Amino acid sequence: MTTSFTSPLPAEIDDLWERRSELTPDDTAARDTIVGAVDELDAGKARVAFVDPDTDQVVVDERAKRSILLSFRVLGMEESKVGDFHHHDRIPLKTRFDGVRVVPGAIARWGAYLAPGVVLMPSFTNFGAWVGSGTMVDTWATVGSCAQVGENVHLSGGVGVGGVLEPPQASPVIIEDDAFLGSRSMVVEGARVRRGAKLGAGTILTASTRVYDAQTGEELPRGEAPAWSVCVTANKVKSFPGGDFGMPVLLVLKRLEEGQEHDKLALNDLLREHGVNA
Repeated sequence: MTTSFTSPLPAEIDDLWERRSELTPDDTAARDTIVGAVDELDAGKARVAFVDPDTDQVVVDERAKRSILLSFRVLGMEESKVGDFHHHDRIPLKTRFDGVRVVPGAIARWGAYLAPGVVLMPSFTNFGAWVGSGTMVDTWATVGSCAQVGENVHLSGGVGVGGVLEPPQASPVIIEDDAFLGSRSMVVEGARVRRGAKLGAGTILTASTRVYDAQTGEELPRGEAPAWSVCVTANKVKSFPGGDFGMPVLLVLKRLEEGQEHDKLALNDLLREHGVNA
């Protein structure tokens, strides 16, 4: 945690973390504290990470991460059943869906926050994730552990938003407001999709992905899709002792006006011009 941020979760979590190797499901006091902390995440009263509006830096609540990791030590394995489907796990399914549309086949685990207005098609949202109002998690999309997805985002069919639990200080994937991730895109390793960015189908973005502006050739910050841009995966030739090979990069095709609404037809036309679909 940074010195300018104070977690809303109890400081007892840090003490429990220091003796985590000793904890078991029999430690009822510890379990109550940890379950109470994860309930705060589930209700959206705390979150694993957020973007500081003053510094534009990602702030990680290390105590929130610790609460999630500690829960695996104090919760026992339990059987559950949904229709004909049987489960055996430490972490129960989420039961708080105020104002959320959950289509049959969608799965969300306890400890994930879903804001009113979220739509879950048959998909998977994992422990500690945060999904903002107006966002659609489309069919077969996954929101990984602790991933932070903003408001009015569209995660298209089969999108994979990676998760991260350890180490506790590691930054999760950040998808900011108004972003669009095309079908089968993958954003992992704490990469960041900034506000209003649009990723074409099959785009791959990791923390180490190099990013280039197609109009200027300028190299941009690694692991980030710039705000209000249209991006696709491309290849940049790099020479090795064994020959020249095309290495994957993120290519910024176009800059959008700030606040420009997502026009699916216009976006499709732009991407098809470059051999990509949304």
